[in-house]
Amino acid sequence: MAASATSLSSFASLSIRSSRLSLLKPSPVPIKLKQSSLTSVSTYPSSSIQFEPPKAKSSDIDTTFFDELNPEEEISFEPVQPPEGFVAPPSFDDGPPENEDEIASAYEEIYGPAYSGYSVLGNDIYVMNSKLKKATGFGSKTKKEKVRDGFEERVVQVRRVTKVVKGGKQLHFRAIVVVGDKQGQVGVGVGKAKEVIGAVQKSATNARRNIITVPMTKYSTFPHRSEGDYGAAKVMLRPASPGTGVIAGGAVRIVLEMAGVENALGKQIGSKNALNNARATVVAVQKMKQFRDVARERGIPMEELWK
Repeated sequence: MAASATSLSSFASLSIRSSRLSLLKPSPVPIKLKQSSLTSVSTYPSSSIQFEPPKAKSSDIDTTFFDELNPEEEISFEPVQPPEGFVAPPSFDDGPPENEDEIASAYEEIYGPAYSGYSVLGNDIYVMNSKLKKATGFGSKTKKEKVRDGFEERVVQVRRVTKVVKGGKQLHFRAIVVVGDKQGQVGVGVGKAKEVIGAVQKSATNARRNIITVPMTKYSTFPHRSEGDYGAAKVMLRPASPGTGVIAGGAVRIVLEMAGVENALGKQIGSKNALNNARATVVAVQKMKQFRDVARERGIPMEELWK
């Protein structure tokens, strides 16, 4: 009896489940589809809808213009007549010929100042120097070209200087350079940088800004004796006879040689500092005067100076 009861209960549960599944399934409805719709469904996805652009028909095109056109007929071109009061501009060849200054000014107006060092319109010829990339120093591939202005450079001293800051010490190099053309023009400059090459370049630029003129006679010596001091350094300069040469030492000798002095006596009195001695030499040279300048100031001829 128990076995029959279990079989009946299982059969009942099976019939209930089958009835539920039959209710969930949709009833079959006949659908009629055309051949074109089946093709579009199989080619494109159901989510995207694409429309074909309308095609032009032969009846929409107007070709009546070509019916009256003869391809073998010669058609004459008639240019458009200019309006009343129209004056044609003058030709380029009709005007007067341009000179070189006008051509240079027109070229400079378009392209800017030239690199030849000459400006017709008065522009700054060094305007491009600020745009150059600074690629100098140790390890740089490009080398900076030397300035060719007729001045020679002589390094007097290169020293390592240290600046004490909060985080430690900063190491720099200080260079003293003397520039001159050996024709009476000389200058002393000093510069500091993290590299020796940069310090020398800075000091050379500084020396070119402090150019002075050394008064000399026809024998390449001083017109008279002079003394100059700078700080604790004192320099004494004396003229010398032809053939004597430059008898001086240290920075004084370099300054006199770069100025073009061939016969002179120099002596360092006091400090041995190279920078102070070089500047003291410049001070002593600036105190000198030519004979013609003294005669002009006194209002007498030069011959009376030796009486």
